[in-house]
Amino acid sequence: MKTTRILLIAAFLGAAVAPAYADFDSCVAALRARATAHGISGSVFDHAMEGVRPDPKVLELQANQPEFKTPIWDYLAALADAEKVAQGRAKMRQYADAFASAEERFGVDRYAIAAVWGVESDFGQAPAKWYLPQALSTLVCSGGRRGSYFAGELMSTMKIIQRGDLAAKDLWGSWAGAFGHTQFMPSTYLSLAVDGDGDGRRDLVHSVPDALHSTANYLHRSGWAPGASWGYEVEIPRGYSGPSGRKPKHPVSYWAARGLRKFGGGALTGSGPAGLLLPAGRNGPAFLVFRNYDAAYAYNGADSYALAISILSDLLRGKPGVQGAWPTDDPGLSRAEKRELQRLLTARGYDVGEPNGAVGDKTKAAIKDIEAQIGLPRRGRPGMKVLQALRER
Repeated sequence: MKTTRILLIAAFLGAAVAPAYADFDSCVAALRARATAHGISGSVFDHAMEGVRPDPKVLELQANQPEFKTPIWDYLAALADAEKVAQGRAKMRQYADAFASAEERFGVDRYAIAAVWGVESDFGQAPAKWYLPQALSTLVCSGGRRGSYFAGELMSTMKIIQRGDLAAKDLWGSWAGAFGHTQFMPSTYLSLAVDGDGDGRRDLVHSVPDALHSTANYLHRSGWAPGASWGYEVEIPRGYSGPSGRKPKHPVSYWAARGLRKFGGGALTGSGPAGLLLPAGRNGPAFLVFRNYDAAYAYNGADSYALAISILSDLLRGKPGVQGAWPTDDPGLSRAEKRELQRLLTARGYDVGEPNGAVGDKTKAAIKDIEAQIGLPRRGRPGMKVLQALRER
């Protein structure tokens, strides 16, 4: 039918159509035809898609990605806290040989590799909640943005299954289709995943060495400079009105001439072009970032993400974290503090579920009630003001 063809074309181009899921079955049929045209057998596609229906939660998450919605101080508070550092150091000891061999093989700093693992999956402890064929077909057939991109990722998922790299039942991951210890997209897996444990397979789900080596290969291909720093925190002169920007463009001497100094004092160091990163504007912490920061940025395309990787890698190494003050009077909470907040809410009769540090709908609803009581906007944000109010009651 003509309207069905229009719907399918729009889905593949990532244009907006309404209503969502107007013809999910026809969209899946078109995806099947595309798969067979790419050499994927119909039986592989049918097995992977058996029982798959669209998941509205996937679209909700797509519209509210934390890298772009969460204040940077909240984002870092949970992803680069003391608990994460302790976990990371324990994992680095446990897999010391794999970290050493990945570093030697690709020239990528082992602390950066560990930081990616920690941020992406909490060192393999974060649950994989979405079946990739379901998540990806939802994103394609909703007619939302980037539909053609997610269609390509679904084709890559089918290729992984057909080649026997991983079974369909193992392909669970994020709402966007990333999977494994270090959350590779299917197309990235096909092009960059490597064998790290010598068994001849590339298994990022069950093999930590494979995941660590693959992550090192990714950063290497993204331009990682062996032995160099990602960057460091700097102080900018009062009233500074010069250029800024993540992308390294100017030599260190250029920034020094504009009055920048290392945080706490000292001349700037480093070679190669650098950029001035101001993740919270000119009133917050500032960072001089180099080529290796860009390599981390390439992993997920967000400054909050790249900074979390970079700061966590420093903390794992024993360096200080962010030292300058964020421009807020309501700092974010670590995971331990979020669990404390949930326990305090439970003690006051709120049903927030298990106090696990994951702030879901029930916790947000309870926080909104507390925010209203203490005169804050009802946002459901787990901040220090709410925690302190609960501590004092």
